[in-house]
Amino acid sequence: MKIRDLATFVVGNPPPHFGGRYFLFLKLTTDDGITGVGEVYCDTFGPRTVVSMIEDVFARHVEGADPFRIESMWRQVYGRGYSMRPDLSLVGVLSGLETACWDLIGKSVGKPVYELLGGLVHERVRSYTYLYPKPGDATDVYTDPDLAATRASEYVGQGFTAVKFDPASPYSVFDPRQPSLETLERCEAFVARIRDAVGSRADLLFGTHGQFTPAGAIRLARRLEPYDPLWLEEPTPPERPEEMARVARQTRIPIATGERLTTKYEFARVLETGAASILQLALGRCGGLLEAKKIAGMAEAHYAQIAPHLYCGPVEGAANLHLAACSPNLLILEGIETWGGFHADVLRSPIRWEDGYVIPPTEPGLGIELDEDVLAAHPYDGDRLHLEMEEDPVG
Repeated sequence: MKIRDLATFVVGNPPPHFGGRYFLFLKLTTDDGITGVGEVYCDTFGPRTVVSMIEDVFARHVEGADPFRIESMWRQVYGRGYSMRPDLSLVGVLSGLETACWDLIGKSVGKPVYELLGGLVHERVRSYTYLYPKPGDATDVYTDPDLAATRASEYVGQGFTAVKFDPASPYSVFDPRQPSLETLERCEAFVARIRDAVGSRADLLFGTHGQFTPAGAIRLARRLEPYDPLWLEEPTPPERPEEMARVARQTRIPIATGERLTTKYEFARVLETGAASILQLALGRCGGLLEAKKIAGMAEAHYAQIAPHLYCGPVEGAANLHLAACSPNLLILEGIETWGGFHADVLRSPIRWEDGYVIPPTEPGLGIELDEDVLAAHPYDGDRLHLEMEEDPVG
């Protein structure tokens, strides 16, 4: 079996845009007609540029290849151009192509991917969601602690046992910074109101995006500690885990990080420095399924847990689910609400979510199929980045 063809899809994510402005899917087809799908999570270039990157990597390293030879393909792509180091955009492209190869492999042998990566450990996977706005909200759920508490209660009523929120925004290309007193007070109010609303029925996941200096993050953590969050996410920027480790040593709140990291090499530094005990690897960026399994194995040896990150489309979500299902050190899986909406619309059969848990599929490969009619009806024709930060300093 050899890989023959590549197709790419830049799909506009309609309002309310949960998961980003667009999704970037790809499909590989073999010479015997089997297809496999992947998703590239790349924020650093516009979508047409990323498509050109995918096409270039495919032509040089994937076309004509045996999809079973994952390790060989991975090293050829990782080392191209005399780089041999973590490269966020290149490894994002590699992640999508590698995931599609696993989909091909699973379909060719008639097994779900998790069965090929160690076998099922979790028959259902605990999930969490961000607090998202609803049509008709009188205020902003991202800045109003009372509305956030109401929304958290609604999600817990649906079956969620953990909710995430990030009231410390905005974040800027000029970060890290010290949080203002106003920010500290707003963050503490969020955690206090939500804890009061949900009690012990749900864990609280406090999200940041590397906005703060270590000293600023420690000040924030001390405000939050009385409310016992399950984690404080990415309190400092991703480049220097040694600095994040300073925060970890000064707080009782577990530190989570990883959505902006790629490959085993960057995650190894997190574990070696003690920067975090929860790794939030994103399968559309970190290097694909086999690389993610290696990262999860390293984490297991450090008694750290994984909580796969999702802020893109359902193909990465499906890959995250397969990793979660076969990893003994899984903590929890991120989803976008109950895996419905447009995330379900682009699939022929949606990913199953029941009472706070995602159910691993039994179908071969990733267990999903893209609905190409829906993809064609929702093209993204813009040139904006998937996510964008403030370009001015935040006071």
